[in-house]
Amino acid sequence: MKPAIVRKSTPVLLVGGGDCPEDALNAALTEGLPAVAADGGAARLLSRGLVPEAVIGDMDSLATAALDGLPPGVVHRIEEQDSTDFDKCLRNIEAPLILGYGFLGARLDHQLAALTVLAGRPERRCILVGREDVVMLCPPSLHLAIEPGSRLSLWPLGPVGGRSEGLRWPIDGIRFAPGGRVGTSNAVSGPVLLEMDAALMALILPVTALDELRAALKDAPEGWPARS
Repeated sequence: MKPAIVRKSTPVLLVGGGDCPEDALNAALTEGLPAVAADGGAARLLSRGLVPEAVIGDMDSLATAALDGLPPGVVHRIEEQDSTDFDKCLRNIEAPLILGYGFLGARLDHQLAALTVLAGRPERRCILVGREDVVMLCPPSLHLAIEPGSRLSLWPLGPVGGRSEGLRWPIDGIRFAPGGRVGTSNAVSGPVLLEMDAALMALILPVTALDELRAALKDAPEGWPARS
């Protein structure tokens, strides 16, 4: 396996070219996190006067002038078409957390593809941030403190089960599957504990819960191993 292109001991901001909540991205940029772009997402950073540490993708969405203006060593062209630019990025970033902006919204097929990538790269802890929601692959165990009554949805990306505390409708004993039982539109009733038996459950929260989710991940155990 080739070494990752980007390796950091801090969270990494990953910016795509899709629909993006600009105010939320601006707020994230104030943290000073290392910024990486997925192909056309580089234009979003360059328009703010920021040069990404790396631009990863097949480079079919970034204007030639922008490409030519980037410093040597920043552009990492991966031309194969068997994976999305998001997947090309995720597999080439090693960091304790990746915050992805520009991967949710606008096109449903793009969102579904992004969820598929999350399931295929369980060893990469990544939160996708959209206008209304944040989405991540639920870790093996997660303690989460968010406002009672908050929406909490669980969407299976394959056969998966688990247990919960602090949900209006507990999930204990339920076998979830994409074509069967799903866990959307649940609600928080108190401090939440989620435990999953496989790296196949997407956790969907309101975007207002992003800070609480990030705080919870600091105390969560190590994530899932890479799929063989």
